[in-house]
Amino acid sequence: MKLDKPVTGGPCWTELGTSDLEGAKRFYTRLFGWRPETDPRPEAGGYTIAHLGEAPVAALSPLYQESQPVAWNVSFAVADADAAAAKAEAVGATVLVGPMDVFDVGRFSVVLDPTGAAFQMWQARTFPGAGVFNAPGSLGWVELMTRAPERAVAFYTAVFGWSVNASEHYTQWGVDGADFGGMVTMDEKFPHEVPPHWLPYFAVADVDDTAAAATAAHGTILMEPTSVPEGPRLAVLRDPQGAVFGVYDASYAR
Repeated sequence: MKLDKPVTGGPCWTELGTSDLEGAKRFYTRLFGWRPETDPRPEAGGYTIAHLGEAPVAALSPLYQESQPVAWNVSFAVADADAAAAKAEAVGATVLVGPMDVFDVGRFSVVLDPTGAAFQMWQARTFPGAGVFNAPGSLGWVELMTRAPERAVAFYTAVFGWSVNASEHYTQWGVDGADFGGMVTMDEKFPHEVPPHWLPYFAVADVDDTAAAATAAHGTILMEPTSVPEGPRLAVLRDPQGAVFGVYDASYAR
């Protein structure tokens, strides 16, 4: 992505809700070299922040509700969580959680967009989000998978004011023209039971080696390493608990 730090309207964080926190720690540490630190406070519920060096890059957490799927979630930075949630509702979204405070670090809500994809809004206080983007082992791109692309464009431009860079084959989202993600239309190749969702992509030094490491650690390759014309080499993987994420060649400059 063309962003190198969290900015209002852009992706600022990604976190995994998992059925096996300790297993997820082992898997992603092996894959990305993360250093996970679990918040020891009982009220934190096992929330774990993964670091590269001293920089926070992502979070891992247990499932907090029976209905919560094992999945990666993407958070977007907002100046006012309450106002942003109200605006999202006004243009067709459903607010699933919050807005609510997280200790003194920020305020957030979980939102279901009108096409059925969940995401989070984050109003930073002491914690702005990821300390690094685009470096190997860190978040580098986010992608909306949806069956209603026109409705998605109308919604996200209304809520966040994103710029839209659309070509015949791919639509990219941006903040003031700085692209940070894209959109894929879910066609008949996607099983009916797979819901719309946001997919995070992590930068890696070698896509093929990372895919091989994922399978060796009992993960699954959903899309084999592929070189996109005029784009990066990438792959889509699934961790042992079932969460899907992407990886791409960190040397590619978008």
